[in-house]
Amino acid sequence: MANQGVNSGRRRFLTASTAVVGGVGTIFAAVPFIKSWEPSARAQVAGAPVEVDISKVEPGQRLTVKWRGKPVWLVHRTEEQLAALGKHDGRLKDAGSENTEQQPEYAKNALRSIKPEMLVLVGICTHLGCVPRYVPELEPQPFDSEWPGGFFCPCHNSRFDLAGRVFDGSPAGANLKVPDYHYVDDRNIVIGVAPQGAA
Repeated sequence: MANQGVNSGRRRFLTASTAVVGGVGTIFAAVPFIKSWEPSARAQVAGAPVEVDISKVEPGQRLTVKWRGKPVWLVHRTEEQLAALGKHDGRLKDAGSENTEQQPEYAKNALRSIKPEMLVLVGICTHLGCVPRYVPELEPQPFDSEWPGGFFCPCHNSRFDLAGRVFDGSPAGANLKVPDYHYVDDRNIVIGVAPQGAA
C-alpha cells in the first residue's frame, strides 16, 4: 500500500537529471583548476628563446640581455684578448672545460664559443649567484697582479677569464655557464636553442 504513490519512472528521470547536472558542474569547476596548472603567458615568455642583434657590439664591448630571468652576456672579444686566453691555463681550475654541465658540447673548446670573437655566458657567479663585473683590461688589478682580463665577482672575490673559466683560489668551483645558442646569420644570435644537429 505504501508503494502505490511512488512513480519509478519519475524517480529514474530525477536521478539521471541530477547525475547529468552534477557531472556538467564538475566539468565546469575542473576546467579553471586544470587551466591553473598551465604556465602563465609571462612565464612562457620568460622561458622563450631570445634573438639578439650583435652587429653593433664593438670589439671589447659586452651586451647584456635577459633570458629566463637571468642576465646573459654577449662579449665581443678583441684579437688581443683572444691571444691572451691560452697563456694562463695553469692558473685555472677547469681549463679544459671538463665539467660538461657548464657548457654544451659544441662550446667545449678553449674559447668556449661557436665563433672565437663572440662569447655567450650566463652572467651569474657559480659560487653563490652574485653578478660579476666585466673587467676587460689586460693589466694588473687590485684583486690580481697578473690579470688577463675577464670577470670579477665582488661578493666573494671569484675570478673568471675571458672564456668564463674560473681561476684557482676562487670560491667558485665551476666555470661560468654557457647557455644553448646558435647563429641565425652573421648579425643575429638566438639564445636558448642549440644549433641544428647539435646533441
